[in-house]
Amino acid sequence: MAATARIVRPEGHQVMIMTHPAEPAVTPPPAPRREESDGRTTERPLALRLLARPEVGVFLGAVAVYVFFLIAAPPVRDGSSMANVLYQSSTIGIMALPVALLMIGGEFDLSAGVAVITSALTASMLSYQLTTNVWVGVLVALLVSLAIGFFNGWMVVKTGLPSFLVTLGTFLILQGVNLAVTKLITGNVATDDISDMDGFGQARKVFASSFGVGGVQVKITIVYWLVFAAIATWVLIRTKFGNWIFAVGGNKESARAVGVPVTFTKISLFMLVGFGAWFVGMHQLFTFNTVQSGEGVGQELIYIAAAVIGGCLLTGGAGSAIGPVFGAFMFGMVQQGIVYAGWNPDWFKAFLGVMLLGAVLINLWVGRTATRR
Repeated sequence: MAATARIVRPEGHQVMIMTHPAEPAVTPPPAPRREESDGRTTERPLALRLLARPEVGVFLGAVAVYVFFLIAAPPVRDGSSMANVLYQSSTIGIMALPVALLMIGGEFDLSAGVAVITSALTASMLSYQLTTNVWVGVLVALLVSLAIGFFNGWMVVKTGLPSFLVTLGTFLILQGVNLAVTKLITGNVATDDISDMDGFGQARKVFASSFGVGGVQVKITIVYWLVFAAIATWVLIRTKFGNWIFAVGGNKESARAVGVPVTFTKISLFMLVGFGAWFVGMHQLFTFNTVQSGEGVGQELIYIAAAVIGGCLLTGGAGSAIGPVFGAFMFGMVQQGIVYAGWNPDWFKAFLGVMLLGAVLINLWVGRTATRR
């Protein structure tokens, strides 16, 4: 506010003068300093943020493979053909899920392929030789599969040996046992037909049935595959056990220091692979009624490749359950698409190698993009 001052001059006249109080000096705020950006806190475009998710990359790859075979193999457009593609994908995907969780936990299992056959042989020969209900063989096979997983996990944790060496040894043991025991008991390399035994019909409905959708027969394994994928995703994202998996895969010593049960987590993951081997083995047994003891060799590489293509790192600590679903779909699409296109099926392994190398390069690019300045 303005102030009034009265001044008396010598002549005796009074003069009123308006004065203004002095305002305090205002210092302008300093210009904000431009902070250095390291590329991690800067908001990146949505496209780059999406591509940084490994499952997005494999999804785009799966779409590309699907579109390619839609053009190259017209029979793929038929509903029954797509049902066959999804069925082939599910038999890979059911095992790829626990293998992926194990890889996120920092380990991998080379015995997964022959373990599938071990479970099927156990259920088949036990049921047939003892002439008992097939469900007895199924339950015993489950125990055997879980025991194999426990053995692998216990050996890795207690000895400190790389899982590559431990499971390679298990792979060779199971491969030899499958062949030798089958020949010893049956006198052949395959088990006897168990389709006329008690409980076979019920077990087939559980593990190898199909149902109609719009006139197309859909295998039950497709449903199991998607349900298992949803459960695995929920476990990784929403549960304490999921946090433990990422922790032990990133740095097990740091995880142990903050109270993560490293031994329990790793053994549980190996046993989860054993459960997957049992489930797929039961599906094969009740689909074909008999089991070839020499099968399963090489399938472990398919499962691992599906997980790697799905964004799981061999070093552990990163990955998802959704990515291996798309990875398994790509395998099923290629395997069946080559047949529908009338090409030589031997090209499947070539496509497999190309997809694997492509996925590794894409994951490398994504990792560098996520951390570049």
